[in-house]
Amino acid sequence: MTDLAIETRGLRKQYGATVALEALDIRVEAGEVFGFLGPNGAGKTTAVKLLLGLTRPSGGEGSVLGRPLGDLGARRRIGYLPELFRYQAWLTAREVLDLHASLAGLPSNRRRAEVDRVLALVGLVGRDRDRTGGFSKGMQQRLGLAAALLGDPALVILDEPTSALDPVGREDVRAIIRDARERGSAVLLNSHLLGEVERLCDHVAIVNKGRVVAAGSLAQLLGEQAVRLHVTGLASAADPSTSPLASFGPVSVDDEGWLVVRPVDPERIPDLVAAVVAAGGRVHAVDPGRRSLEDLFLGLVRDDNADNATEPADDATAPAA
Repeated sequence: MTDLAIETRGLRKQYGATVALEALDIRVEAGEVFGFLGPNGAGKTTAVKLLLGLTRPSGGEGSVLGRPLGDLGARRRIGYLPELFRYQAWLTAREVLDLHASLAGLPSNRRRAEVDRVLALVGLVGRDRDRTGGFSKGMQQRLGLAAALLGDPALVILDEPTSALDPVGREDVRAIIRDARERGSAVLLNSHLLGEVERLCDHVAIVNKGRVVAAGSLAQLLGEQAVRLHVTGLASAADPSTSPLASFGPVSVDDEGWLVVRPVDPERIPDLVAAVVAAGGRVHAVDPGRRSLEDLFLGLVRDDNADNATEPADDATAPAA
């Protein structure tokens, strides 16, 4: 069995004269959370439709769960939460999930236990007999997530899963996604909440104008984690032989006189601050040195758009009619 949940090579989709997806190259490993990011109109929705077999590519190739795009057997092993969805208002939450379990081909003797499991997972226990017409947007989102997780799918595609949720709900969804990963599912996560992606994802691809402009692990894309500290009261703090910071990583002083430890384990930053204080230093400020995913995203998209804006149009050199 392949260890790749998704692999695409030069995947392309064109509608008439409009190129919706120019050349998509991504690889999603089994059991990882993969962030799929891009501005509106970048081609993300088209890519998801191709992966789900809802439309056919115009060029390139790809596979899902080791099978060609659109393969029915592979589609049965995919859970999907679309960004925009609505359930029949007269159905109860349990009826919705029973229907999805049936459509997913779950054996009848397993359905009740599986519906109970996902209801508990998304926090809808006790609301399963309520009609969905009375659900808030957040509860609808939880129900959609439950439907996507029925039967432990090998691949889960989530489109803006936290868009309608409050901070508590977003934390719940993070726990649910981590649980799915631990159970062996690959998760393709599309979200405009880049902080959520940074917390959850193992790898990320950023697409713009139908093609990938950056891809890799967060460490590869954002660089090594560093920390800057504005410290007074420590003599020769940057000297590795005497600095209380030296055991946390290489220490230097930047142009503003701040101490920099790079690379550093983010989990050890509180211990680093405590070590400075224990050595008699005063910590006036602590600044994580690695740029955020949002900074990277905005920079890449703006640079890409600026580069494209300077290129001549396809018909710029065509003779006049």
